[in-house]
Amino acid sequence: MVAILEQEFFLSEFIGRRVYLTSKKIGKLKDLVIQEHSGRIPEVTHLLVHRPYGDPPLLLPWDTISQISNTEIISDISDPDEHKLNPEENHIFLKDYILDKKILDMEDHEVEVVYDVKLSCQNGRLFASEVDFNRFRILRRMGMTKLADLLARYTEDSSISWVYVQSLPETIDSFKGNVKLNILKENISDIHPVDLADILEELDRGQRMAVFNALDPELASDTLEEVEPRVQRELIGSMEKDKAAELLNEMSPAKAADILSALPTSDAEEIIELVDQESKAKVQQIIEQDDENIMLYVTQDVIKRSPDTLAKEIINNYHDIAANMDVIMYVYVMENDLVRGVVDLRDLLNAGPAEQLSEIMTDNLITLSQDDTLSDAIELFSRYTFRAIPVVDEKDSLLGVVSLHHIKGVKPRMD
Repeated sequence: MVAILEQEFFLSEFIGRRVYLTSKKIGKLKDLVIQEHSGRIPEVTHLLVHRPYGDPPLLLPWDTISQISNTEIISDISDPDEHKLNPEENHIFLKDYILDKKILDMEDHEVEVVYDVKLSCQNGRLFASEVDFNRFRILRRMGMTKLADLLARYTEDSSISWVYVQSLPETIDSFKGNVKLNILKENISDIHPVDLADILEELDRGQRMAVFNALDPELASDTLEEVEPRVQRELIGSMEKDKAAELLNEMSPAKAADILSALPTSDAEEIIELVDQESKAKVQQIIEQDDENIMLYVTQDVIKRSPDTLAKEIINNYHDIAANMDVIMYVYVMENDLVRGVVDLRDLLNAGPAEQLSEIMTDNLITLSQDDTLSDAIELFSRYTFRAIPVVDEKDSLLGVVSLHHIKGVKPRMD
């Protein structure tokens, strides 16, 4: 695996680094080759090396690179002449083909120009993670890196994840083709965390980390809340503990507790020690409560009716039926003390007056068991949009109902 001292850097910083074969200098990096066949995020497959004295350029495969430092690149090739430039049709030269190209939105409105590309290294692989259209980035290419970074700091966010870049046109080269996005110009600065979460879940591990690490802390934190627990564990487990704590500090204590509870105990304990002291106490309290048995939070005050009950009977008398009930948005359809289905109040209002509950009920129930914990209930409430969840035994006898309102009173996370 290639050893890289930096995890993120800009293309403009990378180009021009000296390339060595062991201790012998063989040239300078002129460009990077990317290919899009491996997913949404292009992966660097080759390095284009310019050689002095008129020697032909080299195209070094990424897997021949053993180390990259802040100033140099070391390759372990044995014979440079075996790697003379011979590009394939699907090779895209990142500097030559992408920099200074127009960025168009999905309706072909011009957004800006590509002034730089952000690169991210994950697990020994290098990805083009962001397109940067901050015009001050061009100062980097003139050698004025500090000035470029200073000016960029005082401008609005000017980069976009490569996940929002459409597949590059086959005809793209030094002079033809543009970079086209799959969002509208006015939406570029308002990418929703839910959309990013969906995309992250589709990527492989290396690509996922390349995208996630490029996000600012607030967006990264919001996105982390939206991805599924498996991906949460992977993202948190792959980053430094202090960065994980930084992201958790951006969340409500309950959301942070959710994520920590999905991690191995040793990792969770390390991270929670780095969380802000005020949040730390709340998070620990919530985690401790998560282990409590769900039967401590059930209510029996719910609306129950038989399958042959007419919708109009409930609607016409709803005020009296719902009085003193803890759960009033669902009707539980019961037969021989077993729960057979549930009817949402909205479905009840839309039903024909002569329809029976058996005709409009949902019989594919999501339920909790009497041995489940508060954390199990919270996971279901997070996954679905229910406002109450029934608790049943192995025979489907209704033991009670846990309401979202009831959980709110115990868990600050739901406020």
